[in-house]
Amino acid sequence: MSTEVNEGAGTTIVRGAWVLTMGPQGGLRDAAVAFDGEGGIIAVGDPAALIATNPGATLVGDGHGIVLPGFVNAHTHLTEGLITGMGETAVLWEWFDRVVNPAGLNITREQVALGTRLKAVEMLESGITTVNDMSCHRNLGSLASLGAVDGLAEMGMRGIVSFGAEDMYEGAPPAEAFMAEHEALADRIAPEPLIGFRAGVGTVLGISDELFTRTIAACAEHGWAVHTHLAEVREEVTESKLSHGCDTIEHADRKGLLEHEVIAGHCIWCSERDIGLLASRDVAVAHNPVANMILASGVCPVPRLRREGVRVGIGTDGAASNDSQDMFGAIKSAALLQKIHKLEATAMTAPEVLEMATIGGARALGLEGEVGSLEPGKRADVVLLDGNGPELAVLHDPFQQIVYGATPRSVAEVWVDGVHRVTGAATIGVDRPALAAEARENARDLANRGEMKGESAYAGPLAFEEGK
Repeated sequence: MSTEVNEGAGTTIVRGAWVLTMGPQGGLRDAAVAFDGEGGIIAVGDPAALIATNPGATLVGDGHGIVLPGFVNAHTHLTEGLITGMGETAVLWEWFDRVVNPAGLNITREQVALGTRLKAVEMLESGITTVNDMSCHRNLGSLASLGAVDGLAEMGMRGIVSFGAEDMYEGAPPAEAFMAEHEALADRIAPEPLIGFRAGVGTVLGISDELFTRTIAACAEHGWAVHTHLAEVREEVTESKLSHGCDTIEHADRKGLLEHEVIAGHCIWCSERDIGLLASRDVAVAHNPVANMILASGVCPVPRLRREGVRVGIGTDGAASNDSQDMFGAIKSAALLQKIHKLEATAMTAPEVLEMATIGGARALGLEGEVGSLEPGKRADVVLLDGNGPELAVLHDPFQQIVYGATPRSVAEVWVDGVHRVTGAATIGVDRPALAAEARENARDLANRGEMKGESAYAGPLAFEEGK
């Protein structure tokens, strides 16, 4: 008895008018990417040749759309999934007091998992396949940060999760409680094939000398990489100079933090010395233009950092400081912000922005060997944008059309590690009304337990209602 082998069975071929590989092959007209049933990319090139080589493959795409690697969201806070749309008139430290801290004192692991599932739908449907999360909370003992892992694993997303520890507040528990959560988070992540761990330092000014020293020692002992914030607001630099005699980037370097693999959110208020330190220490930067504008924090010197060789990715930032997890909004803002800040149309281009949102973000996270570009041997994190919708029906320049014209409704299909996660512009296997109802119920609970009257309609009348 003979057995026929169906060559290409289990293989998927995704075809587009353009394949933007974000790798050495660049942008290819009328091309396709093929990946196998194990989630590995096997070829990128001519669709007819790929189909001939893999006659049993599943073919997706009519040749009018754009195929590109999944976006890498370089910085967010998944603990904020249920506290969006508040505090728009606050600068950073006011926003902590009015929105983040009241919720952070009360949030549970289950609520973080729920918020993560909610925001994972939003991320996947805006083409994000990898997310770098710092879960921040003050409900020590609840192990709330582990909820981000629970949610990401359930949704099948690739990610890195850290606990943004800070203990410089009244009533904070001993350093041991924070270190215990780092360890518990690392243990929870260990069996997850798509999720990695980093040690979190919420802010350099928000952490005691004891916890800072112990965190850095643990990084050295375990080989942990680090996720933190640096030079986000001008007040931070001033306070650091008064407290430590130097700004926060130099203070982090003096303490030994920058001797480890670090990605730092923001890096807005950087001196020339700071930029030199970031470059010489190979610190990666996550640029978060939307949140920086909402909180009036400032403008990150992205072109200057890139010229010095600093690895820069783009992040949405948290759902409470951006109010969405839409990567298209982040990449468009990244380009426009530099243009208007410099009053130069050439200050930031569409290809540069798309690079930071894909392979640049992967490099910033040390994941460039796995994701960020469409190359044989890499993992199949693949996005197909719909070429039959109004945003992408006309493609004079695919890079510019994505950065300035595409929106989440342009996303037709998404695969993470070769697994189909979005089809027909909707996340597979999600009961949207049920998820929304559960999110509303828990958002109401958080707002009331956090006594967020005046900020949340769930906790009481809003200012515009009281003024009627």
